[in-house]
Amino acid sequence: MTSYIDSIENAISCGDVLLIENIGETVEPVLDPLLGRNMIKKGKYIRIGDKEVEYHPNFQLILHTKHLNPHYKPEMQAQCTLINFLVTHDGLEDQLLAAVVAKERPDLEELKAELTTQQNNFKIVLKQLEDSLLARLSAASGNFLGDTALVENLETTKRTATEIEEKVHEAKMTETKINETRENYRPASVQAALLYFILNDLNKINPIYQFSLKAFNVVFESAIVHTEPAEDVRQRVSNLIEEITYSVFIYTNRCLFEKDKLTFIAQIAFQILVMRKEINPDQLDFLLRFPFKAGLVSPVDYLSNQEWGGIKALAEMDEFKNLDRDIEGSVKRWKKFVESETPEKEKFPQEWKNKSGIEKLCMMRCMRPDRMCYAVRNFVEEKLGTKYIQGCSVEFSVSFKESSSATPMFFVLSSGVDPLKNVEALGKKMGFTFDNGKFHNVSLGQGQEVVAEAALDQAAEKGHWVILQNIHLVAQWLGILDNRVEKYSISSHIDFRLYMSAEPAPTPESHIIPQGLLENAIKITNEPPTGMHANLHKALYLFSQETLEMSSKESEFKVILFALCYFHAVVVERRKFGAQGWNRSYPFNNGDLTISVNVLYNYLEANAKVPWDDLRYLFGEIMYGGHITDGWDRKLCMTYLEEYVRPEMLDGDLLLAPGFPVPQNFDYKGYHMYVDKMLPPESPYLYGLHPNAEIGFLTNSSQKLFRSLLELQPKETESAGGGAISREEKVKGILDDILEKLPDSFNMVEIMSKVEEKTPFINVVFQECERMNLLTKEISRSLKELNLGLKGELTITTNMEELGNALFLDIVPESWTKLAYPSLEGLAGWYADLLLRVKELETWASDFAMPATVWLTGFFSPQSFLTAIMQSMARKNELPLDNMCLAVEVTKKNQEDISNPPREGAFIHGLFMEGARWDTRSGVITDARLMELTPAMPVIFVKAIPVDRQETKNVYKCPVYKTRTRGPTFVWTFNLKTKEKSTKWVLAGVCLLLSV
Repeated sequence: MTSYIDSIENAISCGDVLLIENIGETVEPVLDPLLGRNMIKKGKYIRIGDKEVEYHPNFQLILHTKHLNPHYKPEMQAQCTLINFLVTHDGLEDQLLAAVVAKERPDLEELKAELTTQQNNFKIVLKQLEDSLLARLSAASGNFLGDTALVENLETTKRTATEIEEKVHEAKMTETKINETRENYRPASVQAALLYFILNDLNKINPIYQFSLKAFNVVFESAIVHTEPAEDVRQRVSNLIEEITYSVFIYTNRCLFEKDKLTFIAQIAFQILVMRKEINPDQLDFLLRFPFKAGLVSPVDYLSNQEWGGIKALAEMDEFKNLDRDIEGSVKRWKKFVESETPEKEKFPQEWKNKSGIEKLCMMRCMRPDRMCYAVRNFVEEKLGTKYIQGCSVEFSVSFKESSSATPMFFVLSSGVDPLKNVEALGKKMGFTFDNGKFHNVSLGQGQEVVAEAALDQAAEKGHWVILQNIHLVAQWLGILDNRVEKYSISSHIDFRLYMSAEPAPTPESHIIPQGLLENAIKITNEPPTGMHANLHKALYLFSQETLEMSSKESEFKVILFALCYFHAVVVERRKFGAQGWNRSYPFNNGDLTISVNVLYNYLEANAKVPWDDLRYLFGEIMYGGHITDGWDRKLCMTYLEEYVRPEMLDGDLLLAPGFPVPQNFDYKGYHMYVDKMLPPESPYLYGLHPNAEIGFLTNSSQKLFRSLLELQPKETESAGGGAISREEKVKGILDDILEKLPDSFNMVEIMSKVEEKTPFINVVFQECERMNLLTKEISRSLKELNLGLKGELTITTNMEELGNALFLDIVPESWTKLAYPSLEGLAGWYADLLLRVKELETWASDFAMPATVWLTGFFSPQSFLTAIMQSMARKNELPLDNMCLAVEVTKKNQEDISNPPREGAFIHGLFMEGARWDTRSGVITDARLMELTPAMPVIFVKAIPVDRQETKNVYKCPVYKTRTRGPTFVWTFNLKTKEKSTKWVLAGVCLLLSV
C-alpha cells in the first residue's frame, strides 16, 4: 500500500506518467486513499487526505482496466478525472451492462456472481492442494512410493483436480449462455457509455459543466426504471436506449446556456451515428473543419471565393464528384437554391437532392454558412426526433425531486434572472420559510463566510434549507465549502437542502468553482428572454402607473421615458450582433435605466423647458457612457440618443424604428398593449442595422457551433476505410505540409545593402521583413521541435502538446499569434494568407519600387504605411507632421486596372466594407445588397494634406479595422462621401475592414 502511495506522490511532484495496469482485477482496493473524494486538486497542489503534494502540470496517472472492479465506487472513478484517470469505453460499457442486467434480469446477474465466486473458490482449493503437495514432496525422504500419506495426497489432488475441471467446464458453458443473454442488452450500455463521455467532455466548452459518474449512474438507473415495458427483448432494449438517451439529454440540457444546447445535442446525434456507422467520418470531419481551398475566384456571383473554395475541396471526395461542374453548368437552379430565404427546407437541384443528411450538411456548409444552425437543428430532428430540438424547460419542482441532503442544487446566474423566487415559492408550499426559521438565505461577500458556516451547520443538523448566493465572490472560502458539502453528504438530516448560485466565469482561466461542488449538484441555468419585444416589456416592467403620473410635465415625461425604455432595450440586445453591434461588450443593466428616469424627472421639474442637450449628455456620457471604454461605441451611444430624444418626439413625429412611432399619452397597461400591437417583428432594422447584420450574426453562431463540436471530437476517429487515424498522424501530416511550404527568412543584410537612402516607405519594408522573420523562425523552430517529439526523440512538453492540439483543431498556435497580425482565419486559411504576405514583401524588397497598388492588409502594421504617406508629404513640402492628415478618394478602378503608382501618396487595395457598400457609379456610401456581407472596395487613393484642407461636409467618418472583431484592431479613420445623414451609417455599424 505504502509503495503505491509513495510512487504516485513522487510522480505527482516530478511530472511523471505513472501507469498502473489491471486495477480491475485487484482484490484489495490499494488505491482507495488516492481515488476517493478525499483527493482534491487545490491550485498547484493535490491534497491527499491531510497531505498536500505539489502538482506538476505534466503528471498523468493512467489506471488501465478491461473490467472495472465493482469495489471502485462511481464517485471515486469520476473524481479521478482531475488527474486524467482514463476509464476505457469497454470498461464503462461492462459496468453499465451489469447495471442494466441487474435491473432487467437479476436472476442472471445473481447466477453470474455465484459462478464468479465458485470459480475463485476452485482456484483457492487447487492452490491449497498444490501447496500441501509441494510441502510433502519437499519434506519427503527416501522412497516416495513408501510414503502412504504422500501417495494418498497425490490421488486426492488428482481426483479433486479432475472434479474441479469438470465443474469449471460446466460453469463455463453456463457462463457462455448467461453472457449470450446478457449481450442482448449491450447496445443500451454502449450508448449509455457514449453519452457519459460526451457529458464528461462538455467542460471543454465551459468549465462549469461538470458531471460525475455517480450522478450519471443515478440518471441512468432511473431511466431503466421508467422505460416503457415490452415482452420482446429487442423492443425492450430499443425502449431502454431511447429512454436513457432522452433522460440524459433532459438532465444535462437544463444546465446549459442557450448557445451551447445545439452543440450538445448535435454532438450526441453525430457520435451515435458514427458509432452505428451511419455517417462517414471523413464527411463529418469536412463539416466541422471546412477545409476550403484558398486563393480561388468564384465563377458565380452568388458564392463567395471562400464558399467556392469549399465546393472545390468537397468535389475531391468521391461522393461529391462533379459538384463544382454541376453548379457552373446549372447556374440558375443553384442560384435559386442558394438565395432561398430558408435553403435548409428546400430540395437540392438535380440528383443532389438524393444525398444523405450529412452530405447535404456538407454542401450547405459551403453555400449558406449562415443557415447551418437551422440545418443542423433539422438534421437532429430527423435523426433523433422532434422532442430533442423543442424548447423544454423543466419545472423547478420537478428538479427538486431529484435533490437530496447529499445532492445540492446549483443555479448558474444570468443577468436579470432571480432563482431565489422559485426556491422561496416551493419552500413556502413545503413549510420551509424565513418566518418559521427553516429557510436561511446568505448573500455572500466580505465577512459573510462565518454566517454561511453557521447556517449550514444548523440546517444540516435540523433539516432546514440554505441558499448561498453568489459563491463566486468568496474564492478563498470555496475549498472550505467544498469540504463541508462533502461532510454533509455523508451525515445530515434527511430534509436538509443546499442551494448555491454563482455567475459563470468570463473565461475558462478565471473559473474558480471547485469540481466537487459542481459535479454532483443538480445544475440549473435560467436565462432572460431575448429579442426587442421581450426586452422592451422588461424595461417597462421596471416602472408603474405611479411612475408615469409623478411628473408635473406628464406628457413630456411619459414620451421621453418610453424612448429611454426603447433605447435601453436596443443597447442591451444589440450585443448579440457581436462587434458590429458594439466594439466591446458592456454590462448595461436595469440600474442604468432607472437612474436615468430619476434624472429625467429631476431635470424636468427643475427647468421650464425640456433641457434636451443636458439630458442626452447625462444619459449618454454619464449613465450609460460610464460603462463605455471605446470611442466609437461612445459615438454610437450618443447617436442613438440624438435620434431618440429630441423635440420632434413631443409632436408624435419621431420614429423609433421603421413603422414604430413613439407613443404619446397612454396609461401603464396601454404602453404594454402598444408594444404588443405596433412593434414590428424582430429584425436588425429595430436597431438601425442592415438585415445583413443578422446574416453575419448567424454565420458567426454557426462557426462557433462547429468549432465547439470539433473540440469535442474523440481523440481517435475512424476513417471511411475502417482504420484508426490517430491525432498524431493528422498532426504529423499538417506539420509536414507547413514546413514544406515555409519560405526562407529574409536576408536583412543583403536587403539593406541595396538601399542608398532610407525613405519612410523603405523603413516600413525593413520593419515588416524583420517582423516576418521573427514569425517564420518561430513557426520553423516550434514545428521542428514538435516533430522530434512525435518521433520520440524529445520528451513532449506542455507547449508541444498545445501546439499539436492547435494543429489538429485548425487553430493558429498561441506562440505564433503573439508574433503575428490579428486574424480570424483558421490555421489553413491563416497560413495561406501568410504565404501571400511573404510573396508581397519579397516583391517589394527586391527593388524597393512602390507597387502600383499596395495591399494594405499585408502589413503587420498598416498604420506605419499610412503614417509613411504623411511623413513623405511633410518632408517634401517641409510641413510639420502634426498639421497633416490623410485624404482618401475612392476610385472607380480595381487592382488589375492600375499599372503605375501615383506621383504622391499611394493606391491601396484589399479593403472591404461592412454594414453598407460603396456605389461606384455615384461615388457614395449606399445600402448593402442582401446577403452581400462584406463587399470589396475599389482601389482607394490615399494622400496627405494639411488638416485645414480636409473635407468635412457630406462625409461619414468611417473607422478602418484589421478584422471583424473591430475594437483593438482599429487602424485609421477614412472620410467617405455620403448623401445620407452620417448618423444612419453610425447606427448601421459601417466600417472598412482589411480582412474578412
